[in-house]
Amino acid sequence: MLNDILKDYNLILASGSPRRQQFFKELGLDFEIRIKSIKEEYPNRLTHFEISDYLAQLKSLPFKDELKHNDILITSDTIVWHNNDALGKPKNHEDAYNMLASMSNTTHEVITSICFTTKSSQKTVNTTTKVTFKALSTEEINYYITNFKPFDKAGAYGIQEWIGQIGITGIEGSYTNVVGLPTHLLYKTLNSMAL
Repeated sequence: MLNDILKDYNLILASGSPRRQQFFKELGLDFEIRIKSIKEEYPNRLTHFEISDYLAQLKSLPFKDELKHNDILITSDTIVWHNNDALGKPKNHEDAYNMLASMSNTTHEVITSICFTTKSSQKTVNTTTKVTFKALSTEEINYYITNFKPFDKAGAYGIQEWIGQIGITGIEGSYTNVVGLPTHLLYKTLNSMAL
């Protein structure tokens, strides 16, 4: 459906995330994948969605000079916001353990920003989902990290994995946002861009 509206555009997803790529396929979108690595650093003064907005926009910069007039480049960034701090991807087992232990028996926020860049304009949108974990035991956390190795995931967990199935007691907002891409927001924004 959306593909018909976007038939005059070339969608470029700048993400190596298999989860984001899968969502694009499930939405029935024709797209190509282009990946350029950047250093994901942001100014300390930024908080909350300002961080994910900044990083989503930063990821678009290496493509700026190569976009054609009908290209829509889509970049995205997800952070976990907990105790007034942004949790990124864990560096190792200990880092992952500390993140999960800090979120045990509490509610945190998952924020994803999506940046849409064309040759002449840029638009960034974001959404926040609240996620509540039960009290996680040391054994549960270690089992999850050892078996699922969540080192490519912000906040050291994937909601669609074992830890989400046994540990999450509440979710307020978009589920797909927590997986890594708020598909309702992607759909709505692309619809409005194609009008």
